[in-house]
Amino acid sequence: AGLGEAIASAAGGIVSADAQAAFEAALKLDPANPKASFYLAMGMAQEGRIEEATAGWQKMLAALPQDSAWRAAVEQALAESARQSVASGVPAKGPDAGDIDAASSMSPQDREAMINTMVAGLDERLRQNPRDAEGWMQLIRSYVVLGKADQARDALNRGIAVFGSDSEEAKKFTAFAVSLGLTATE
Repeated sequence: AGLGEAIASAAGGIVSADAQAAFEAALKLDPANPKASFYLAMGMAQEGRIEEATAGWQKMLAALPQDSAWRAAVEQALAESARQSVASGVPAKGPDAGDIDAASSMSPQDREAMINTMVAGLDERLRQNPRDAEGWMQLIRSYVVLGKADQARDALNRGIAVFGSDSEEAKKFTAFAVSLGLTATE
């Protein structure tokens, strides 16, 4: 994983085929290696495979311990990919090695402030362009991860209202929220 990171850093944050091969080898040795998982998802995002990258980061986030130093980087990557795809309709490029280094060297308070700013930006974009089911699920998850249950419930209820309470999206949002330990009636 360290070799893959070095190769990506030398390439200005681009996950090249050589870096990808190093990360895949690391995952064969340690399937739970967060660095390898993160960078492989970042490579997918750089290739325009944003849905696969998002799924990879979401899977990674679900498996990470609450105190993992990787949680902030994964949340940042998810928020950034959601922000860019909502804002431009163009697949987002993931954060580069410099972004990750910057986030990992921040104080916990600065990292939290950065994440809160990105989540607030996603919330605002959904107010302007509310027909984004994936964006609503990202917003709900982000608020839950940040420990903001009231705002998560508000996002859940707003998302349901956009699509209608009997819609497939509403059912998906409700099931997703429940899987995060959140219900609309709390």
